[in-house]
Amino acid sequence: MSELKPGDVLEITTDGGLAYVQVTHMHPSYPPVVRALDGLHEDRPADLGTLVAGETRFMAMIPVDRALAQAGAACSFVENVAVPEAYSAFPTFRMPIRDKQGEIVYWWFWDGRGLSYDAELDAEQAKLPLREVMSGKRFLQLLSDMAV
Repeated sequence: MSELKPGDVLEITTDGGLAYVQVTHMHPSYPPVVRALDGLHEDRPADLGTLVAGETRFMAMIPVDRALAQAGAACSFVENVAVPEAYSAFPTFRMPIRDKQGEIVYWWFWDGRGLSYDAELDAEQAKLPLREVMSGKRFLQLLSDMAV
């Protein structure tokens, strides 16, 4: 696959059907940020713009082509569609900071530039994606869960 850029829509073959993700951001120090578009499909939707404008099931940082190749999944570029305004800002990711016993002491929040923190998560913060570089296997599992 060629160099990814924001707006690129990728088709991923899963056991449950075709999944679509859109690259939303590129960061100089991390893998691409992608949003998983709603649902699994038997065939490629005729209008990807409608799919891109729809719901996001989850967001992740993942070296898409390499991670999916390692997991044995096919991934291909479909087309570039403008990232919706709601996803134009770099997303905030959350990360638990644990003590020696493994208990969460506080949470870091990262917006692609700086960190902030809080001792507790509120309902909105709990919905933020985790700051992790996701493996292909985990990514495929989350995509497969969209069939439900």
